[in-house]
Amino acid sequence: MKVACVLFIFTLATANAQTIKVLEAGSNEPISGVLISNKNKSKTVITNFNGEADLDKFEDNEVIFFENLIYNSAQSTKAALQSSNNQIFLTLSIEGLNEVVISVSKFEQSKRDIPQTVVSIDQEEIAFTNPQTSADLLNATGNIFLQKSQLGGGSPIIRGFSTNRLLISVDGVRMNNAIFRGGNIQNVISIDPFTIKNTEVALGAGSVVYGSDAIGGVMNFYTSKPQLSYKDSLFFKGNALLRYSSANEESTSHVDLNFGFKKWAFLSSFSFTDYDDLRMGRHGPEAYLRDEFVVRQSGTDLVVSNPNPLIQRPTAYNQINLMQKARYEASDKLFFDFGVHYSTTSDYARYDRLILYENNQLKYAEWNYGPQKWFMGNAQITRLSSKSNLYDKLQVTLAYQNFKESRNSRVFQSEIRQQREESVDALSFNLDLEKQLMPKLNLFYGVEYIYNKVHSFGLEENITNESSITTVSRYPNGSSWQSAAAYGSFKYKPNSKFVFQTGLRYNYVRTNASFEENNEFLNLPFEEAKLNSGALTGTAGFSWNPNETIQWKLNASTAFRAPNIDDIGKVFDSEPGSVVVPNNDLKPEYAYGGELGLKLNFENKVIIDLATYYTFLDNALIRREFTLNGESQITYDGEVSDVQAIQNSSKAWIYGFEAGLEVKFTDALTLRSQYNVV
Repeated sequence: MKVACVLFIFTLATANAQTIKVLEAGSNEPISGVLISNKNKSKTVITNFNGEADLDKFEDNEVIFFENLIYNSAQSTKAALQSSNNQIFLTLSIEGLNEVVISVSKFEQSKRDIPQTVVSIDQEEIAFTNPQTSADLLNATGNIFLQKSQLGGGSPIIRGFSTNRLLISVDGVRMNNAIFRGGNIQNVISIDPFTIKNTEVALGAGSVVYGSDAIGGVMNFYTSKPQLSYKDSLFFKGNALLRYSSANEESTSHVDLNFGFKKWAFLSSFSFTDYDDLRMGRHGPEAYLRDEFVVRQSGTDLVVSNPNPLIQRPTAYNQINLMQKARYEASDKLFFDFGVHYSTTSDYARYDRLILYENNQLKYAEWNYGPQKWFMGNAQITRLSSKSNLYDKLQVTLAYQNFKESRNSRVFQSEIRQQREESVDALSFNLDLEKQLMPKLNLFYGVEYIYNKVHSFGLEENITNESSITTVSRYPNGSSWQSAAAYGSFKYKPNSKFVFQTGLRYNYVRTNASFEENNEFLNLPFEEAKLNSGALTGTAGFSWNPNETIQWKLNASTAFRAPNIDDIGKVFDSEPGSVVVPNNDLKPEYAYGGELGLKLNFENKVIIDLATYYTFLDNALIRREFTLNGESQITYDGEVSDVQAIQNSSKAWIYGFEAGLEVKFTDALTLRSQYNVV
């Protein structure tokens, strides 16, 4: 009888004890800090870091409410939860989508806790904007200026910084490579806007988390994840789109398919875009008009009249984007994500070179970029733990990328086509961890290793007899760029109104380039360049929210950019009559800056966002006049050109002011305005 009573009591206790898990719909990530209560709030409990909570205090059929500031509320009962495997999924609210950011620490934080300006673009806003490229998506924010001299272009500018002083990240993988140049770069167009779940742009320095190049800002693109069914049946979801634009005769087709199972899910995406020649506006600069262009007929270059000078010939090109993803959830605390991305363009013309005149005739018969190709294969492991002394959340990211680009040019009436082709193999490893040391103190830390290998070739092709000879390559073939780093940052939140964050990073960068092959043509006074540099960067700032309406932000930070292969070893015609040559005597450039911001949020109806910033750039790497073996001019591609080189020879002070206004008239009508002064 005693044994039977004990068994009955144990069974009763087991029946009443019920631990549930609150997860984010779509990503299946656990949600901490969810308030679980009954209707009159006489019974409450809050989910832990793993999204778990014990419902012992609630009755079986009692209505239970789930609330969080950035998620839509939900309700259920213990009985209903038990039938759904003790899990409940919350969806992000429209406001919440813009209130959670990952980019600043690589882990989710409330935007109100961040001491620097972060611009967020969610999937719904991307669909509404309907951008042709990811570059156009960035431009639509109002905080990012875009340099775009041809259809295949799109080079972002943030707070006066551009190109290799900005950093691009895709799914946590650094896209910047060893040949990111000081001139305009178009790599952002390789990212398919149809696959982007959300984009976060951190304005200002980000070197503590992201290392070299993150001086002016960090652009983080997070692509969609496959969705699981969490049950034995299949979850299928598909989207298809056709689009046409008249100004550039754009035609786009896109399809994506999601197959979700209990533990596995797969997402496939395909996009194809074809652009015809761009038609400029009637009130544009006359210098951009195309009165005539070159065609080749019967082995001869001919100049023909353009019947419509507003049509910029040739600017047409096409682009293909492919993405394949897989997700495996081994348990509720262990996730595996795999992704393959591929993007390629056709050849596309450099229009500003094709409209150049020399001696009253067009200088070039051809000047085009070859296909810009990007491949990335990445794997990410996410592990949650409430027992480890080292982490609560751990992420390991491995990636391989390959970048290919080329340039082809031919002077009018010349039989020689100059061809230069580059390829970069990029390997990266990231280990990022988060640990709650105390209820009010969080630690974010990690390590990173990056290896880049550069392949570069130059050819002179005779288009008449199709013979070719080797010529000077754009970069030293076989050169390498390596980076190893460790970082750590703390987040201290003594109360709901004040947050202080600080961090440090040490980065070691090694650059190795051999000029033996190019010295056959250049006769440089050195055979190789080996640069080893270390950089310690830091940041400190606070966010103060005295009430729900006001948020003050103050942040100070340092950042750096280590010389890459483009800086020390490039050979190219920077402008008509000038040629850039290698320089093996370079050091990193450093940036020291601060930001003060004020945000006024009147019940999400009217939002005013103000910020002012200042950056001092020391040892700036810029292009200036140079001498090679005592000569200020050399012959390059058959033309006598002034010699230039990248040099540490400047200081720069950049400061500015930003003002943003958002007025929400209704759920369907919102006014946004942005004003920037640099």
